[in-house]
Amino acid sequence: MDFIFDERLIRSKLKDFDSPDRLSMSHEYFTNSAVVFLIIPYKDNPYDLVLIRRTKSNTDKHSGEMSFPGGKFDPKLDKSYFNTAFRELEEELGIPLNEVTYLGCIDDHLTPKGFIITTFVAFITSDIKMVKQESEVNEIVKIPITFFANKENFKERTYKLKEDLIGVGKFNYFSPENKKYVIFGATSHIIVKFVDTVYNLGLMTSGCRRINCEDIKDRIIK
Repeated sequence: MDFIFDERLIRSKLKDFDSPDRLSMSHEYFTNSAVVFLIIPYKDNPYDLVLIRRTKSNTDKHSGEMSFPGGKFDPKLDKSYFNTAFRELEEELGIPLNEVTYLGCIDDHLTPKGFIITTFVAFITSDIKMVKQESEVNEIVKIPITFFANKENFKERTYKLKEDLIGVGKFNYFSPENKKYVIFGATSHIIVKFVDTVYNLGLMTSGCRRINCEDIKDRIIK
């Protein structure tokens, strides 16, 4: 595979937000959030994914981590999770909705901290300027999809929970300047889900699954 951006292929593999085939989670004790899985295509080279390193903050549970642009659903500002994701994209990277092309969704993902993440996949052209919101974004990082599609770059450990095998994985990315970025937790799992959904590469360990609401409900309620 050359991993040149193929809009038709990616659209065909993703699901609509309200598709009955898409895993959609909700629970009264969990916090719904939404992110934009942002792609930058190039004519003759593999496309990049746009990630951010969050600014360190005492009020952010994911302070300093690598993530996608996004945040918590705010009923005062948002009519839908789509609104959440793309409002946050504009706030954090200065990219308005009219400069983004939406492609579809992947399954919801649950974090051990009780966040349900809905992921909207979209792309921008390479000439779109990104301006980081200093209070939220420490750094904007572009990483080639070929790095994530290489199975050797994904390290996954597994453990048993209620007789099921649970997978937890991460990527260690080194930039051309040899700067290290650790991409773990929800962000790494969302990337793996996208890669496996679109390209069927089998990055996730065979026979294992991610956690669900019932797995951690009692701990979150306490």
